[in-house]
Amino acid sequence: MTIFTILTFFILGTIIGSFLNVVILRYNTGVSITGRSGCFSCGKKLEWYELVPILSFLFLRGKCSKCKTKISWQYPLVELATGLLFAFYIFIFVPNFSFYFLIPTSYYLVIFSLLIVITVYDLRHKIIPDGLVFTFIGLAFLKLFYYTNILDILAGPILFIPFFLLWYLSKGKWMGFGDAKLAIGIGFFMGFAGGVSSIILGFWIGAIAGLLWIGISAMFGKHIGMKSEIPFAPYLILGMLITFFFHINVIM
Repeated sequence: MTIFTILTFFILGTIIGSFLNVVILRYNTGVSITGRSGCFSCGKKLEWYELVPILSFLFLRGKCSKCKTKISWQYPLVELATGLLFAFYIFIFVPNFSFYFLIPTSYYLVIFSLLIVITVYDLRHKIIPDGLVFTFIGLAFLKLFYYTNILDILAGPILFIPFFLLWYLSKGKWMGFGDAKLAIGIGFFMGFAGGVSSIILGFWIGAIAGLLWIGISAMFGKHIGMKSEIPFAPYLILGMLITFFFHINVIM
């Protein structure tokens, strides 16, 4: 794999990431995702040189060129994360990019893009829209044709059950129903062993991050208790990505 190919997919990822920001900010708002981007404060329409992924944010020093309102760090971070994810996938799984790898590569990059949207949307709104999670489930379902083990085929429903019970028994206080639906997609995409590993890893990461967040908040005089609403989808997705890229299996 050449550095040029990896760099190409990194740049492609940042461009896709720029579009993902539009989807995240406009989804379920009634605003078309095809409209021209502009400043949310003053309404200024952005010029082409203000739309270059990552670089425009740095060039503008994180502020609108007209009203000087601060631009959210979400923009460059999503662009950077998407670029790194695309490049890392190519580096790990595609030794020599060719037409043979075009379809599977496109499939996985679409999945990654969708997961980034779900992650950031959940962080912003503490909810996973049905349109996003059902799209993920549908795309992940395609991998069932790859499996031969019955546990892998049934992994989606199997992983859904404990999340559903947590949601149902707690009346939504312990777990959101969106997380239960997300678990279906993770099971379909990762299979049984990979899905279980993703969930367990996600819980570990979430627990550590939650305790750190409570501790840091307490240091600054802010009270965040165990009952505070914390989006869980980002941890599940991070656990899934770590399991996917590094072939982690915590049950064997």
